[in-house]
Amino acid sequence: MRQVYTLTRRGFLQRAALAGGVVVAFPTIIPSSALGADGAVAPSERVVVGCIGVGDRGSYLLQSLLELPEAQVVAVADVKRDRRDTARNLINTTYANQDGKDYNDLEELLAREDIDACTVATCDHWHVLAAVKAVRAGKDVYVEKPLGISIEQDQIMRQAVRDTGRIFQFGTQQRSDRRFHQACEMALNGIVGELKTINVWAPPSISGGSLEEAPVPETLDYERWLGPAPKVPYTVERDSNKWWWFNSDYAIGFIAGWGIHPIDIALWGAGERCKTPVEIDGTGTFPTEGFCNTATTWKIDCRYDSGVTIDYRHDPAPAEWKERYRETSGHGTAFEGTEGWVHVNRSHITASSDKLLTAPMPANAIRLPESAHHMKNYLASVRSRQQPISDIDSAVQGDILCQICDIGLRLKRKLHWDAAAEKFVNDDEANARLKVAMRAPWGLV
Repeated sequence: MRQVYTLTRRGFLQRAALAGGVVVAFPTIIPSSALGADGAVAPSERVVVGCIGVGDRGSYLLQSLLELPEAQVVAVADVKRDRRDTARNLINTTYANQDGKDYNDLEELLAREDIDACTVATCDHWHVLAAVKAVRAGKDVYVEKPLGISIEQDQIMRQAVRDTGRIFQFGTQQRSDRRFHQACEMALNGIVGELKTINVWAPPSISGGSLEEAPVPETLDYERWLGPAPKVPYTVERDSNKWWWFNSDYAIGFIAGWGIHPIDIALWGAGERCKTPVEIDGTGTFPTEGFCNTATTWKIDCRYDSGVTIDYRHDPAPAEWKERYRETSGHGTAFEGTEGWVHVNRSHITASSDKLLTAPMPANAIRLPESAHHMKNYLASVRSRQQPISDIDSAVQGDILCQICDIGLRLKRKLHWDAAAEKFVNDDEANARLKVAMRAPWGLV
């Protein structure tokens, strides 16, 4: 167990300001750890964090923070009482105190002036609502992927970050893996020749799910769990990750929920070539019965005016892809150029020639920022006020691509997206899908 000082970073600075001009008696000997010596982090330098949503992914983020001496977690918020209890107890056990607090209402956590930063790992339909509240309350945010459940939500999130000047880190943690970094720099700098096609694939959504009405679990605040989503009776396992991920009231399925990872890498490696207008042309299937209603299959060509095409598919990917890239994991991003290709996923990086992987970068190479640990990168950005590796602009760009792919599948026709105006060209029906209604009293304005 790691004992920590209860004096927080923000509290330390506030007390220092109040003490100006006042003679204060301090201990004769100050522990070197309190000053940050010997690798320790001084209390005034710790980032004080509150975690919003501590379920599956949220508990992982909490554990990550508890292992980092530069962070001090003081509170959690979740609409499930059992999750709150578990998370609070973990905090207090780790720090060997009883300072950790838990809240059902995230507004109470955000009202705390001692908290510098938050993680947001709620259900997807709460991501932007919680994160916008956080930055407007003066907190920096780490937001799990995907971002919003509509393009309008993404845009509002981006504007809120710009207006408040808060730090935003997106949960696309592959950017903090050296293999993805290498593949993207190879694509950006012509190591594979002129970039032509980016092949991308990700796990599909599932179908099924019971629509049987059931009693609300006593540990769940169901009204708050629904939040801005439509008011509907509770059904068996509605609030389970296995199911809500695949219902459009709460998410748009794995076309974004998992697909954002390889899509983000595709866009990172393409750079400016995927910031032009794009034509979306694809086919997919959607469940017609049961709880789940997000795309279970898709094949989408995203043809950019720059000449680059992203071929985005569900897994299983074509057999020729798997054989070509020596890939068995069910996801990946492959950059195909005129001189060869490079493929990367979470298990390995491969190329058409081993020589490509060791080829030197040109003297005028485009260099991407580097990170070896996504959460450390976030905390460092909170302290330095420099942009993190997965900033708000990259988050919105990737999320929008997933969103317009989903819209194209649902409308079953070709769409043209104006990247500068962020709307479909001459298509009122498609543009009507840029927004999702939010149930009162929840809203983003």
